[in-house]
Amino acid sequence: MREFSKPVVVVSKCITFEPVRWNGQIIASEFVEKLKPYVNFIPVCPEVEIGLGVPRDPVRIVLVNGEKKLLQPSTGFDFTDKMTKFSESFLDSLDAVDGFILKSASPSSGFKNVKVYPSIERVSSIEKAPGFFGEQFFRNFQIWQLKMSAACLIRG
Repeated sequence: MREFSKPVVVVSKCITFEPVRWNGQIIASEFVEKLKPYVNFIPVCPEVEIGLGVPRDPVRIVLVNGEKKLLQPSTGFDFTDKMTKFSESFLDSLDAVDGFILKSASPSSGFKNVKVYPSIERVSSIEKAPGFFGEQFFRNFQIWQLKMSAACLIRG
């Protein structure tokens, strides 16, 4: 019987791997659980990787002078540079990757539909865009020129 190498998939760590969401929870995913025996997963939580703890005060994308910033409303801290540097470094370090399964609507990992706010105050969002890690993924994805075979979003 022929043996095949397992595909390599980057996955948001909060999806069945560790309770690293901002509120200390984990996202259950029957899909990811079923894949575990057949896939070499690379779990990552960009927010934890840049030093944010668990649980943590949420971060959000805020438009400041026309530029997207990753801010933590409760503290006013700006994590834009840390997240940008981590995202570039992590994604550039990957060799052959066959896919990504990332948390949707996350200000770090979301591919799209991430709320963008006009200020740090408690106001309604003004648009939707990719998160910082998700956006860097798309930049690298273009560079990789379809080296990957799948990209997927998990809601939760």
